Amino acid sequence: MVEDIQDQVWLVTGASVGFGRTLAETVLARGGRVVATARDLDAVKDLAEREPERVLAVRLDVTDPASVRAAVDATVARFGRIDVLMNNAGHGLVGALEELSEQQIHAVMATNVFGAMAVTRAVLPHMRARRQGRIVQMSSVGGVVGNPGHAIYATSKFALEGMSEALAGEVAPLGIRVLIVEPGPFRTEFAGRSMAFAEPIDDYRDTPAGTLRTRFREQDGRQPNDPAQAAAIIVDLANDDSAPLRIPLGPEAVGRIREKLQRQLDDLARWESVAVDTRY
Repeated sequence: MVEDIQDQVWLVTGASVGFGRTLAETVLARGGRVVATARDLDAVKDLAEREPERVLAVRLDVTDPASVRAAVDATVARFGRIDVLMNNAGHGLVGALEELSEQQIHAVMATNVFGAMAVTRAVLPHMRARRQGRIVQMSSVGGVVGNPGHAIYATSKFALEGMSEALAGEVAPLGIRVLIVEPGPFRTEFAGRSMAFAEPIDDYRDTPAGTLRTRFREQDGRQPNDPAQAAAIIVDLANDDSAPLRIPLGPEAVGRIREKLQRQLDDLARWESVAVDTRY
């Protein structure tokens, strides 16, 4: 475990609750400095009041380009650099693809994909100039395994992972590393206040898409994994040059991702003779 990250500067999006808040607290406990951002500035002001020398509270709406630029500029003006960007802001949406409204679809994509992309692009010039930095993308087990009833969330996280994988290859020669975090169920507010539900269509009620609604409501506040443990792992990996591109967190995530990848390998082996028979 990396015990001391003295003076390291972390820019954390969505720092008001959940993983973002826990991560900010962990960075501070290890001696780092935090730019705690949220759409509602009042939700992160307490961190700055408690640690005025080491915390900058900034309003940041990742869907607003002006807000993104202002937050990054404020960070550099206050601390001179950004060592780690933690793209944590995001929200879920439960509903079969047909049940989702256009507005709901665009809202999820705007935050989970385009928001993370905008903040990443705004931070990159500063990291590139210093030839160092770490970008941590908060994905999900849902960024590897598409769950029925979570279609647009899976769309957003699959997109985030594809972008981040390509980005990792682009910036590695410039001294910048990328870490994709894939949590399973952790006891945050993700299944509660951070989760939205589409208007149900009765035909889906007893399908896997329909039953996902019940599962999310039942697991809120009862998830088996500790976000403080996850935050400690993230801080450690952000300071480990041997860290992988992707890290699943929690036994559920590891198990489901392994099952998905094994199924893909099995399908590839079974159908390889068909798949490769494409030459002129």
